[in-house]
Amino acid sequence: MRDFDIAQEIALYYHKHMNTISLKLPERLQELLEKECRMRHTTKSSIIRECLEKMLDVRASDSEASCYDLARDLAGCVKGLPRDLATNPKYLERFGR
Repeated sequence: MRDFDIAQEIALYYHKHMNTISLKLPERLQELLEKECRMRHTTKSSIIRECLEKMLDVRASDSEASCYDLARDLAGCVKGLPRDLATNPKYLERFGR
């Protein structure tokens, strides 16, 4: 049953020309990828393609990204601020003036 799934997957992707790239991964990410491959009985290439498609499709469909989307890697990186900074109205009293 699983071999049939892989055959379908290969047919889906390999019926047209595919480009080859090289990818360097940290050891921990490599281990997670291999674990996922074993669990899903599929190839590393298939999982990497799936992840790229999901990430790039989401970004392509977000024609108007929010401020948070653009700066999400910065969220929570400043230490020493109040925990309720984003929700407490008292911090917004003079905001924008």
